[in-house]
Amino acid sequence: MRPPRRPRPVRLLPAVAAVLLLATACGTERAGGDLGGDGVGAASRAPRTPVTAPPVDGVRVTAVTIPSAPSAPSSTPTPSASDRIVHADRPADDSGVSAAYEVTNDGTEALTYSVLFDFTTSAGEVMSNQWVTVRDVGAGKTVRGTVEPGALAPGASPVTTVKVAEVRKVPAAEAPAQAGVCPSSGIRVTADDGDAAMGLRVVGLRLENCGTRDYTLDGYPRLTLLDEDREPVEGVRILHGGDSITTGTGLDDPPRAFTLEPGESAVSGLVWRNTTEAGRDPVNVPYVRIRAQSGAAPVTITPRLDLGTTGRLGVGAWKPAER
Repeated sequence: MRPPRRPRPVRLLPAVAAVLLLATACGTERAGGDLGGDGVGAASRAPRTPVTAPPVDGVRVTAVTIPSAPSAPSSTPTPSASDRIVHADRPADDSGVSAAYEVTNDGTEALTYSVLFDFTTSAGEVMSNQWVTVRDVGAGKTVRGTVEPGALAPGASPVTTVKVAEVRKVPAAEAPAQAGVCPSSGIRVTADDGDAAMGLRVVGLRLENCGTRDYTLDGYPRLTLLDEDREPVEGVRILHGGDSITTGTGLDDPPRAFTLEPGESAVSGLVWRNTTEAGRDPVNVPYVRIRAQSGAAPVTITPRLDLGTTGRLGVGAWKPAER
């Protein structure tokens, strides 16, 4: 699953994890396919430098490529630290920076990983970040890939370090299908990046009938809230209708039956507030398992619900998407 770019509106990202160590693992595979859309590219001409630190949830940076500034003639001033380094054989939006990484699944089931990489300066300032989706990493297997920062802002300070900022992982069988791929169920369920305003959060859900048969809906998505270990979260009430949290979200319509023809879509959404009360511990929910309706195959999304101490989450009824 190809997660959205940072930051998600539902929470501030955790402290950046340490740069990761090169090490070997049994059962190695090469990343491909879905990774191509997340920054995998050919090796840079600049040498790769191994880096050292422990893995984060099975993910580590094994080496970085940080090009040096070309030597300047004596009559040319030496570029300052704030000058962007551009090689003559590279397009202007290619910094030449890249990082090699490994994803190792030490679990007992195949997992799909979403990894956020930060490209930072020597002072720790983030110049770019990239989400990478690594699909179907089998138990005991290692997948390798390369990530690049994309176009840096004009005048950006030089990148010196690549770090793993966040790792999310879900059972491969429950990962949202990538674009252009239709699950065997014929139904593709995805979540958007979400929106936030003055403590109010909304994440949209979309269900696409990508199969060959009509699909009928009548009601609300079935939700299971999961913690970091993907175990059920207790003490949160799931309420029907966006107006259970606030009005004006577009999630207030009562449920009604309708049928999606192949190629048509339905929408719903999650809404909550992240307000907190003194003396109570806030609740954060990293994963939500969704069934379109009773008996449907589950899909696990990673909206990072920062529910504060409210203990409430609203969900809208499915309705046909506007064409």
